[in-house]
Amino acid sequence: MKNVLGDRRTAALLLAPALTVYSLIILIPVFWSLGYTLFEGNPITGFSWAGLANFEKLWADEATRDALWFTVRFALVTTIVQVLLGYLLALLYVFVLRRASSLVRTLVFFPVVLPTVAVALLFQQLFEYAPRTGPVNALLNVVGIESIDWFSTGSSAFWVLIIMEAWRSMGFYAVLLYAGLVDIPEETLESARLDGASGARLVRHIVVPLSLPVLFSSLIFSINGTLKVFDSVVALTSGGPGSQTTPLTLYMFQTSFSYGQYGFGSSIALLLTMVCLIVTVGIFRSSRRDLTRG
Repeated sequence: MKNVLGDRRTAALLLAPALTVYSLIILIPVFWSLGYTLFEGNPITGFSWAGLANFEKLWADEATRDALWFTVRFALVTTIVQVLLGYLLALLYVFVLRRASSLVRTLVFFPVVLPTVAVALLFQQLFEYAPRTGPVNALLNVVGIESIDWFSTGSSAFWVLIIMEAWRSMGFYAVLLYAGLVDIPEETLESARLDGASGARLVRHIVVPLSLPVLFSSLIFSINGTLKVFDSVVALTSGGPGSQTTPLTLYMFQTSFSYGQYGFGSSIALLLTMVCLIVTVGIFRSSRRDLTRG
């Protein structure tokens, strides 16, 4: 086997199909999109050379800044909430429920496999204001608070989106983090208990440091997924009210396919790519420093 894998021609032959598919699906569209940033127009009206005009427009465009600000806020808050809830659930599975956690893990994971449109319709009903009062507003009325039109302002719609995304995805991160926690040697935990560590001290000084690799992986998964959020926003708020919950992905889609500005839309896509790259590299560098100290 070593002789086969060590031969460059054989290795190239084995990798060729995968590299071909990867190039066709990923690399070529990426470079094609980069090329569009230097042009304006669309396939119907035709393309004309624009040079750096799209980047100048991107820098001065207020709607782009608003979409970027919403995207960053949404990604940071959602990542913190869903990874934190996932980690708490993983701790619950490992240290409280233990062998009895299988059913709970299945139930909590179930929203992950639901269609986004179905989840959005569910939350629209939960937070409904009119023509009928949804369960959330009904509960507020019981405690003496007037009903809230959750989708009438950007701030309230923002938090409904956060709650929906956290509910959908915390089961996935709970399972991912659970897999990291069960790999912690039982001997290490038992030694810590014998030394007097228990409860919060055990989690803080033993469990968290040993689970940092999978925790950082979860952060990278989460931040990249939430920075590229699209379907959840479209299904729940369509970017409204107005454009107050419009992320860069939806703004890019509208610019390219609704307004036919392929060049400017590709510039927005490049901006989003750079944001994802910077955040991912930052998390990687931070994780390396923390793991080295550990």
